Amino acid sequence: MWQLPSHHPSAAPRESLRGAYRERGGSGIKRRMWQPPERIKHSLPLADWPTAAQAAQARLFSPVAIGPRTAATRTWIPAMVPWRATEDGFVTDDVIAWYSRFAKGKPGVIVVEATGIRDVPSGPLLRIGHDRFVEGLTRLTRAVREASGGESLLFIQLIDFLSIRRRPERDKFFARFLAVTPAHRAALSAHLGRDVGGAAESEIRTLLAAVPDAELANMLTERELSDLRNGARERVTDTDAPHIRDLPKVLPGLFADAAGRAMAAGFDGVELHYAHAYTMASFLSALNTRTDGYGGSREHRARLPLEVISAVQAKVAGQGVVGCRFLSDDVIEGGNRIDDACYFAVEFARAGLDFLSVSKGGKFEDAKQPKVGAAVYPYTGPSGYECMPTIYSDARGPFGRNLSLAAAVRSAVRDAGFTTPVIGAGGIGNFGAAETALADGSVDIVASARQSLADPDWFAKMRSGEGAQIRRCEFTNYCEALDQHHKQVTCKLWDREALDAPGVAMASDGKRRLVAP
Repeated sequence: MWQLPSHHPSAAPRESLRGAYRERGGSGIKRRMWQPPERIKHSLPLADWPTAAQAAQARLFSPVAIGPRTAATRTWIPAMVPWRATEDGFVTDDVIAWYSRFAKGKPGVIVVEATGIRDVPSGPLLRIGHDRFVEGLTRLTRAVREASGGESLLFIQLIDFLSIRRRPERDKFFARFLAVTPAHRAALSAHLGRDVGGAAESEIRTLLAAVPDAELANMLTERELSDLRNGARERVTDTDAPHIRDLPKVLPGLFADAAGRAMAAGFDGVELHYAHAYTMASFLSALNTRTDGYGGSREHRARLPLEVISAVQAKVAGQGVVGCRFLSDDVIEGGNRIDDACYFAVEFARAGLDFLSVSKGGKFEDAKQPKVGAAVYPYTGPSGYECMPTIYSDARGPFGRNLSLAAAVRSAVRDAGFTTPVIGAGGIGNFGAAETALADGSVDIVASARQSLADPDWFAKMRSGEGAQIRRCEFTNYCEALDQHHKQVTCKLWDREALDAPGVAMASDGKRRLVAP
């Protein structure tokens, strides 16, 4: 079962990324999260909410052109996976309620969760890989448009992902999953001090299973060790597998067809998911060493993403917005840094993308080891922390932590002569921080996921001068812990409130409400 789900670490010494995994949790939800070594608990920044008159003059609530559309404000709710679709990927009433609730706050843009472009099982996550999904997605766009009074643009994030398996039991790995090779026979012979090169494969498997963990590195390749300790995971560099080798042939068409369905369903645009741990980000990453013209140099790593952009633009044909979300920094060892991101941003702008949404980290390579029977989750290591920093942080803190990266991307794009809007995110939860980021040219649009989940009305409350009534996110990542456990995502600030009120939809555990009051 695959898993889903945005200061720059290289600006500080690399040792600042050394930390520890600690058990965190609440309300019966436990997860083991990487924490920075300093582990300072930060207080929420003082809020300076505007009056209604001040909000009317604020940059945050001014319009901005995004390709063929215009957002009424520079407020943006980025994609979040709420685990509310059916097991077959169809829209449910709970999905509609989730997005309609955000729409009532009338943000400039809402981006629907990462939605699979292939017609393959993916659990309770939305899919758009076949025409049969269009009817439900059409119900969703109509509901959001009605809830926002037509004031919010609605985009849908399109994602491709590769296969990932759960961490196997040790004995099962050696008995069933390991492909026995002559190298294993030779290593075992050296380890045992006797020749087992001619032994039956079943005996080799039994002997390997008896090797102590500390000595397995002498028996298995690095990839085999990873498959044992974390579960098998496909990489874009697995070009010996035909379906991986042929990704550049099939992905442009799959993304384009998905974008066509999005237009048919009434979305205002699409966001191509080029971020975090998934296929397109893996093509962009410096770890992509493919030798077929789609890996290695920056130019070659950008080739498939640019071909996807071209195919999607041709399918959309000006009917809607086409943009992408990508990483400003992979954070992982050997991965992309901000200079790579700036290069890609300029090339994406040159290709005619309508917006660039900047995120950070969230990779498989540094994620913590999952328990047996669980799949690795890409937001549990240092890169995952940088994607969604909490109030327990280093001296730089979590608030606006990644804005300098978005600013660097925007500067590179502007220096290249393009005016493509840049969206920044990461711990922005008050008016002053948002307005400053716009005023100093760090970003063109401000995105906020966790604060918008805490209070879907916070944009509307700011505009009406009622900022003091905003329910402020505490940035503890309670919501992310639910996602990690594939539970329906809610916020601890409201999910136990007024449970006996008429018509309150409850989570499958029967303990939490699904929609903010």
